[in-house]
Amino acid sequence: MHIRSNWSFIYILLFQVLSVTLSAAEPVKIYHLLENIEFDGLPFEDAWTDAEMFPLVMHRPNYGAEPSEKSEVMIAYDKDFLWVGARLFTKDPSTIKSTSKKRDEQSRNSDAFTIILDTFNDNENAMGFGTMPSGLRIDYTVSSDANMSSGGQMGAPGGGTINLSWNTFWDVKTSRDDKGWYVEMRIPFSSLRFQAQGESVSMGLIVQRSISSRNEVDTYPAIDPKYGMMAPIKPSQAADVSFTGIKSSRPVYVSPYAIGGYGRHYDLNDEETLYLKENEPKIDVGLDVKYSLTSNMTMDVTLNTDFAQVEADDQQVNLTRYSLYFPEKRLFFQERSSIFSYKLGGTSDMFYSRRIGIEEEERTRIFGGVKLIGRAGKWDIGFLDMQTQKLDTIPSNNFGVARLRRQVFNPNSYVGGLVTTKIGADGTYDVAYGLDGLVRVFGDDYVDLKLAQNQNKEVGADAMSMKPTMIRANWERRSDKGFAYNLTYAYFGDHFDPQVGFMKYIGSQGFEGEMRYGWLPGSESKIFSTAAGVRVERMTRTTGGDIETFMVAPGFEVFGKSGLGGMFSLMYKQEGVDEAFDLSDDVGVPVGHYKFYGAEAVVFTPMSKPYNAMIMINGGEYYDGKNFSIMIMPTMSISQSLQVKGSYQFNYVNFPGRDKFFRSHVANVSMLYMFNIKLSTSLLVQYNSFTGDFVGNFRLRFNPKEGNDFYLVIDENEYIGNVHPDPDPPVFYNRAVMVKYTHTFRL
Repeated sequence: MHIRSNWSFIYILLFQVLSVTLSAAEPVKIYHLLENIEFDGLPFEDAWTDAEMFPLVMHRPNYGAEPSEKSEVMIAYDKDFLWVGARLFTKDPSTIKSTSKKRDEQSRNSDAFTIILDTFNDNENAMGFGTMPSGLRIDYTVSSDANMSSGGQMGAPGGGTINLSWNTFWDVKTSRDDKGWYVEMRIPFSSLRFQAQGESVSMGLIVQRSISSRNEVDTYPAIDPKYGMMAPIKPSQAADVSFTGIKSSRPVYVSPYAIGGYGRHYDLNDEETLYLKENEPKIDVGLDVKYSLTSNMTMDVTLNTDFAQVEADDQQVNLTRYSLYFPEKRLFFQERSSIFSYKLGGTSDMFYSRRIGIEEEERTRIFGGVKLIGRAGKWDIGFLDMQTQKLDTIPSNNFGVARLRRQVFNPNSYVGGLVTTKIGADGTYDVAYGLDGLVRVFGDDYVDLKLAQNQNKEVGADAMSMKPTMIRANWERRSDKGFAYNLTYAYFGDHFDPQVGFMKYIGSQGFEGEMRYGWLPGSESKIFSTAAGVRVERMTRTTGGDIETFMVAPGFEVFGKSGLGGMFSLMYKQEGVDEAFDLSDDVGVPVGHYKFYGAEAVVFTPMSKPYNAMIMINGGEYYDGKNFSIMIMPTMSISQSLQVKGSYQFNYVNFPGRDKFFRSHVANVSMLYMFNIKLSTSLLVQYNSFTGDFVGNFRLRFNPKEGNDFYLVIDENEYIGNVHPDPDPPVFYNRAVMVKYTHTFRL
């Protein structure tokens, strides 16, 4: 009887998994144009008459309601382009808001129109193409189905990624009159990666219109808000569309660059008694090549890679005993970067591209590399190899990543594997390899399994040991409506520390989870969604079994239809500190076992308003002391051309029993002025009282057409702190002026 019951359960589970594929609706066939379209931002020609019309439905504030404004969205194609036309009517055209002209500058307080294409129809990855009444281009990629994970604050984005740094070749034109505003998009099939099955190509499609004055989002198809704030861009919720007989041309894009400038920096000598000056005149050239091997396989080659134009990282103060995580901003690592993702919870990942070219907080030259990304049948394929230059004691290193994944059971499930390598010219090596699988078992329930190992020269290779091994099992219900959960068990061996990855926990095991219940009150309420829940985490050390961390955090969140919202949680923590860590030169946390309480709150005003802000407050006990932190992040859209964003963070930690305290101020102001959609300037200034550093970064960008870019960059880093360190710092640590020009040729 017991055996029969187990088999019955397995049959039921398999039926649930396989039945997911049976619920898909018939794809909408996109119209093949018989006439030419004049690309002018006026979608009124006769050619649009027979194009497929996509009706929108309100997503928020009142799901399922008739949109407040009429929209006519048409999609068609010819042999070269996917064409999108939109007539976005507005009863009162004075309410149309347009607050940005800069490429990829998304603004929540502007009207917008976007289409999202899941070009491989894999229900996980997609490309977004958007615009605003000003006619700017916004393109980005979506990965991990824009999954809302409970890795941080309740409901905060975790595993999902929106990558605004990704760019591709396409065009958009807009116009407006007293009835509304209008859009024409022209997207080359050569910029889309897709896979044909015979003469047919299937993709996933989401159409989205944002009406800022009403804090309204309308979509096609209707997408249930139970999937959270990221619901309107989730590839798994896209409608299926099909094309017949489309083919992607295979152009070669060759992008040489030239850079010139002058820099000066000061570094401490080996004895740390004197700052030595070094001048750095710089004239350099490099090359990037992109070639579509097939319609679904792309190769990128880079030589003498340079990232001089990349914006500086935000200043941060670390009040934890774990490393800070900084996002990747370099373009070469952007396209379909999610294929290399091997998430291990929170920011931990087996592959962290910032390990390449940035070591021990020093930039190392990248001689070059190659990247291959695409899809063959149901297989996702990714390969990357890069070589860096020797720098002082850091040897020349070769970095390699290989990734394979295959769809199984249903469109939302896969199994796969990842290998990363770091091989030094001095004979050092580090190899990590793992298997993983994500299975949508039924409804909104997903199981995520991972098994990996890490071997290197220092610890040797022992595949039968648990020390270089990682195991992670996760069961999650992805829904903001009703009862949901996210339960994880993880084991990180003492020697599991991939040198091409980013790890939080090493030599620890335990579980973490969240249980929550969410409500979507409906059209009569001023509340869009609310939820209450509790997060629990308990990690112990694999050697000795002592507590690494233990946390219980009940909380709730509420989001209003106006855009006003907030989150609040209480927190009880235990921390086992086995190695003392410093907050400053004379303040730190000694070895010990600590128990303490705290609370945190987040409040944000409607982002649809030209002036909005987010406030984050954290306070309570902190190890054997107390702490208080507040961060304020205002945004001001002063005009269509000028935007100002800022942040101010104050941290105060007091240890009265040890007569020690720590105080820091971190301020950040960024200003963006857009002369038009091709020319913009940005200024970023930052001050960190903890280090005394003032950082300034000015960038001018002229982008006459896609692939051609001119940058003028001015960087400065100087010390303006009140404490006089020994030795005396120079007037500035570094100062540089650079110009860079990239010109893309299509062969």
